[in-house]
Amino acid sequence: MEFGFELALCAHLERATDWVIARQLGGAVAAPGSRVVDVVGLVPGPSFEERARITDRTVPPKAVESAAGVAEAVPVAEAVDAHPDRARGIADAAVDCGFFTEERRGGRRYVRKATRYPDDWVDELVAIENKPDLGRPGDLRRQLRVDISLALFDRVVLATESHVTGAHLNRIPEAVGVWRFRPETGERRVIREATPLDADGPGVELLAEHPGRADVALVSAVEKAEKRRRIAERAYGKGWRTYEFPACGNCEATADGRPRCAHFDRVVDPASDCGESCPGWEPDEPAADGDDAAALRDARTPWTRDPPGVARRQAGLDRFG
Repeated sequence: MEFGFELALCAHLERATDWVIARQLGGAVAAPGSRVVDVVGLVPGPSFEERARITDRTVPPKAVESAAGVAEAVPVAEAVDAHPDRARGIADAAVDCGFFTEERRGGRRYVRKATRYPDDWVDELVAIENKPDLGRPGDLRRQLRVDISLALFDRVVLATESHVTGAHLNRIPEAVGVWRFRPETGERRVIREATPLDADGPGVELLAEHPGRADVALVSAVEKAEKRRRIAERAYGKGWRTYEFPACGNCEATADGRPRCAHFDRVVDPASDCGESCPGWEPDEPAADGDDAAALRDARTPWTRDPPGVARRQAGLDRFG
């Protein structure tokens, strides 16, 4: 139920906004992996097109934060603050996506940034927690408390299919916006607007709760800025169509690229619902692949598929072999 709800919401937001939409991204700083946000909406900023020209993939954040400049190349070991093996891997990925250029001098590898990284390409990051059935809230209250106190995102929203009562609103932190969304029709109604958070300032990350006390970590504004850059880059490179279609003739692609099973007449999660043990399994070629997903994303969002890139060879270097 929640998977289908999540994909329907992503498809709706892709139609209704100019955001870049992604799913299942980390939303903690002090304890990475302890908080995963269901849906992230990246609202483009003034320099979004500059970022889109660099690559359609994730630029390694360590490469963005590196000591490499645009004008002069520096050795990889000096450029990337990481273990030598990891530094080489980061440099490889940055060269591969076109953010770094490289050259050899006396047997040593040097890198430089192919362009200035635009700091204002993101206007806002919106975190959306999906809870289709508020009658089964799970750990919802704690998750939203983490999001509000940390303020890693500019806005936090709860999306549900349930009828939202005053009692529900009272149990949800006041700063959290609330949407009622119907996946069958794509109708979204704003029950409560989200309050903008201080994403540029420090935050408090809730680590654990015990009777009478809570363990927290103070997160600096610099740490939050670095994490926000990582989230934005991951969102841009990843998107929301991260599933693979099964090799089943009953699984078809909807117009917006969701996996729908004709046998069960609903959107399915290929990773958990599909396989030879399924009564509707009919071996066939997958209905769609990564190229289809990229084409849809390119046509429907500000994300740019296979941009020309920004890396240029220095004038005159092609004369020397």
